[in-house]
Amino acid sequence: MKKIYFLCTGNSCRSQMAEGYGKILLKGKYEVRSAGIEKHGMNPYAVKAMAEDGVDISKQMSKIIDPDYLKSADLVVTLCGDARDRCPALPPQTKSLHWPLIDPAQAQGTPEQKMVVFRQVRDEIKKLVAGLE
Repeated sequence: MKKIYFLCTGNSCRSQMAEGYGKILLKGKYEVRSAGIEKHGMNPYAVKAMAEDGVDISKQMSKIIDPDYLKSADLVVTLCGDARDRCPALPPQTKSLHWPLIDPAQAQGTPEQKMVVFRQVRDEIKKLVAGLE
């Protein structure tokens, strides 16, 4: 089975949401994992936004990049410029994509205003992951 790796800076929001959708939308086509350049823990707004769409990512853990999985991945998707710029070198056979998504963790305002941003990013990620089929 092919392997896909979703990467962002802290593996707390965007890459976790992509992993959640990937495990559902790409099931049977890809082994799906996510990681970060750093480990920031799971963002509760990301967990809540995904739960609203019926996807439970509450048991996922924030992880740093596994060099062995990275080397064996068929596709690496970076979800922020920092991950794209700081990602270790990829083998020549590994395809890479970059999705320049805003960081919902930087959203300001009330909890509901923050959720609006998380939902927008979630919906964009869902469309992009579905496009990988």
